Amino acid sequence: MTAWSPLAGGVLTGKYVEGKAAADARMNSEMMKGFNRDDERVRSVVAEVQSVAREVGRSPAQAALAWLRQRAVPVIPIVGARRLDQFRDNLACLDLKLNSSQVERLDKASQIESGFPHDFYSRDMVKGLVYGGLRDRIDV
Repeated sequence: MTAWSPLAGGVLTGKYVEGKAAADARMNSEMMKGFNRDDERVRSVVAEVQSVAREVGRSPAQAALAWLRQRAVPVIPIVGARRLDQFRDNLACLDLKLNSSQVERLDKASQIESGFPHDFYSRDMVKGLVYGGLRDRIDV
């Protein structure tokens, strides 16, 4: 798998959540502000990326890119660094090995909820209706 914008336009580096992004940063332009999601899920993923980065003594970008490359289904990141120092920082992910616990934590933090109708059909009441009250008698 190949990932376009593996750092989510710089969001996974934490600079937008922390308010440290430069005025000319990609997601600060008027056109891009509508794409920059700032919700609880994003903050949770960024916080976990930053936590892992601190543990391994690397930048959040390196931790995020290493995580993508070390997943059960590896992801080939297409980096979009705008400056040479960012590009060098991104490349340093190649010699970073996260442990399985760190990868698992990042996977869990970024897990996408299935939403409707999946969560609806997982409710006991709905299962009872779907199976006519006989679900507990059916070997599934």
